[in-house]
Formats: sequence, structure tokens, C-alpha cells
Amino acid sequence: MKPKILVVDDEPDALEVIGFKLREAGFSPLFANDGLKALATVRAERPDLVVLDLMLPELDGLEVCKILRRDPATAMIPILMLTAKAAEVDRVVGLELGADDYVTKPFSLRELVLRIRKLLKRSKAADEPGDHLSFGGLEIDGPHHIVKVENQPVTLTATEFRLLLILAKRRGRVQTRERLLQDVWGYDTAIETRTVDTHMRRLREKIGVAADYLETIRGVGYRFRNET
Repeated sequence: MKPKILVVDDEPDALEVIGFKLREAGFSPLFANDGLKALATVRAERPDLVVLDLMLPELDGLEVCKILRRDPATAMIPILMLTAKAAEVDRVVGLELGADDYVTKPFSLRELVLRIRKLLKRSKAADEPGDHLSFGGLEIDGPHHIVKVENQPVTLTATEFRLLLILAKRRGRVQTRERLLQDVWGYDTAIETRTVDTHMRRLREKIGVAADYLETIRGVGYRFRNET
């Protein structure tokens, strides 16, 4: 089946152009022109990915992102934000709320499709055998995408889960921001490294007492401690 991509934008021309490009690329596009319709469509259709504009009527994109991430049934759906070029604060807040990636307007349709493919590939990547890791009160079940802290389940996005899993599998070794951008986000060239930092901050908040395993190496990147 073709992957279903929900495009949320209040500009009819944008929906038409993006929808045409997505069909051409082999996707099945769905559309919503405000935040409330977006939530209803996600719950009814369970799309494989959401392309979410932040400036929306009824309910803005940041609020939509927050609601989707709060619900375990939709928390793992990848979200690609569309933001104005100058709206750096919105991009940072969106990443803090759990968006997986962003594209700034104006953007090329080719770039948008490439970002969508990378996110889908990442969220559906087959887990390597033996990806069931345990460190004190932290458990990471790779095949089932489950994380528990002190035996309590923690809801992570697909990107947060992959970030934690990669760091845990490489425990004791420093991972630069550039390396994480390549291995978690699939970027071949350097981009803004704040993406890594905002996801790491959110991940630490979610895993609570287990956050001590995630060590910041100032000026370089991050490392999963062998011991805490």
C-alpha cells in the first residue's frame, strides 16, 4: 500500500501543489486545512506521516503537535513541520514539542519529498537482532519500540526512540552532533545542530531519573554512560 501522508495547510494552492508532488512520488496524500480537521483525520486515517504547517486556523500547528504527542496512539507518527524562514522560535518550540524535522518556507518540493522519505525510512527501519537493552532501571526493547523507566512505560516519538537506542548501543563512545544527524536523521550534510540538542533535552525530560545515563560532552556531542 502507498504510504499515507497528511498535509495540513490553510492555503488551497499549497495543498494542491504538494498533493500533486506526493502522488507523483508514489504517496497517497490526505488533506486538512485547519488544526481541528488535522486531529480528526489523524485519528480516523492513521497516516504514516504528517506534514504540518504551524500557522493554522482553529488550532495552530504547535498545539496540534502537542496533542498528537500526548496520545500514545499517535505519538509515534512522524511530524514534519513547515515554518516561516524567520520563525526560529517556532521551529525550536516545535522540536521541543516532539516534531521530528522541519522545512522552512519557501522550500523546494524535491526537498520536501526527500525529507519525507528519510523520516519514513527511519520510522520503519528494521531493528537489529538483540536490540533489547537494560541498564539499571532503564529498559529499551528495540523490536517492540518500548522504553520503561523503573518498570513504567515511557512514550517516545520515533526519533526520540532511535536517538536513545543508538546512544545506548554505542555506550561509552562519544557521538558528535554531526554523527547523530547522519545516523538518526539521515542527513548527509551538516545542518543546524540545535535539532539534536532540542531532541536530547526532550528525551531527558521524558526518561526522568534515567537521564543520568545521557552525558553531554561540551563542544562535541553526547555519550551514553557505561555506569551511573
